[in-house]
Amino acid sequence: MEKPEASRDQATILAGTGQNVAGLAVFVVASFAMNILIARSFGKGSPAFGQITVATQLAFVVGAATRFGMDMAAVRRVAIEVGKGEGGRSRAIVRIAVTIALVASVVVALAAFLAAGPIGSLFAASRNTVRAAAVALVFVALAQVYLGGSRGLKIMRHTLYSYWIGQSIGWIVLTLVAWAVFDQTVPVTVAAYAASWVLATGIAWFFWRKESGRFPQELPAEPHEAGALIRYGAPRAPAALLSQALFYTDLFVLSAKLKADPALSVYSAAVRVSQALVLFLTAVSYMFSPFVADLHERDERERLNELFKSVTRWTLALTVPLLLLFVITPSSVLRLFGSDYDAGASWLRILLIGQTVNVSVGAAGFILIMVGKTTWDLAVYASSFVLDLVIAILLVPHLGPKGAAIAQATTLVFSNALRLYLVWRFVRIQPYDRFYARLLIPAVIGAAAMLGVHAWLAGPRWAVDLLGTGAAGGIVYYTAFLLFGLTPAEKGAVLRVLNRGTAGGRT
Repeated sequence: MEKPEASRDQATILAGTGQNVAGLAVFVVASFAMNILIARSFGKGSPAFGQITVATQLAFVVGAATRFGMDMAAVRRVAIEVGKGEGGRSRAIVRIAVTIALVASVVVALAAFLAAGPIGSLFAASRNTVRAAAVALVFVALAQVYLGGSRGLKIMRHTLYSYWIGQSIGWIVLTLVAWAVFDQTVPVTVAAYAASWVLATGIAWFFWRKESGRFPQELPAEPHEAGALIRYGAPRAPAALLSQALFYTDLFVLSAKLKADPALSVYSAAVRVSQALVLFLTAVSYMFSPFVADLHERDERERLNELFKSVTRWTLALTVPLLLLFVITPSSVLRLFGSDYDAGASWLRILLIGQTVNVSVGAAGFILIMVGKTTWDLAVYASSFVLDLVIAILLVPHLGPKGAAIAQATTLVFSNALRLYLVWRFVRIQPYDRFYARLLIPAVIGAAAMLGVHAWLAGPRWAVDLLGTGAAGGIVYYTAFLLFGLTPAEKGAVLRVLNRGTAGGRT
């Protein structure tokens, strides 16, 4: 029987995850819409989609490094202070973390701004495109630090308002306005991306100030807080850079070879689609992180182990329908970007192998970070980056986008296996139990349903095929999951909810 504390933790994580999933769903839809808008607006065969993808992702990747690990430091330190009953210190901690991230990001942004010409020549991008991306990276860093503080308070809705919804929809709106006022060009589109992160930063700051003000007394930071944050963040800075680069190293290698080739845009679309598979992993991990810091600090390993198993199984269970849809109808998914994008179907399937492994191990990476093993986290990402780079350099000249996809999939398998081993070595917890294996039953049933509907709908009406296969397969899968995939405790919780609903309907 589950302990009351574990049940409360799970309920809190589920509630926060629900908010995150809602926001992430908006983010994914908005991101897809933005990608489709760019691809279709610039026209078939244009290199613009690939150039914009490279520029914005460079800004995001470098922004991840220049926040110097202060986003995760904020999550960890705020969660620990609140767990000790000293939440009033959290505002001072986040203030120091923001200052560190601001200094680091401004220094790098200025360097990129001044060297915009040479940087742009590496990826066939203009000087103004690089400069717009340099501005963006500063606000990518700051927004995430403020949101880290909110997540340390176990509040997810700020991430929803600022990032998942604010930034993603803001980019669409600001781009359309900028195109109307200025011109429909790559630099203008990237500048609108930068403006969307300015908006996100303002929203994140506002809600952090509002929520952190609920503590009755603001306490000063510890005397050596800045030094402790820097020591924690020093390994996180390159690790964060590499963690983001891990998804794009092969793309950057491919872009150096293909330059303006339309195949670069097709592969960029395949990468973006495969990343949608981590939708629920991100949602759960963000909410799970402060619990890891808090429970590990208080040495409640058994409770942490139970949560790790639960959230990993939930993550995979929620991801399976999306995985099945992408594997079974890859051409239809990619045709959302344009009629010629279905050429990347085989590349997408390869990319999905790595992302499936990524999801299946759960929040192992977040655990390493939250328990303070940032040096080992860096070692994982550094070795993975080298592996991805070497494989891409070896395979891309001969296999093109297929070689890039193989490089990313291989790297994700390696990095997640290593991360899982390190979590067991240092924390002595792991995410698997007999209920995890039972997810295979609804997965097989859902796959059979999707294959049947796809065989019936396949043809020139690809949108009907995509929607019909996804809807029918999703309904069948989740029905099978409710019947075969729940633990006894989860079944009891579902029955209690249904009984309350029935009783409410009779009154």
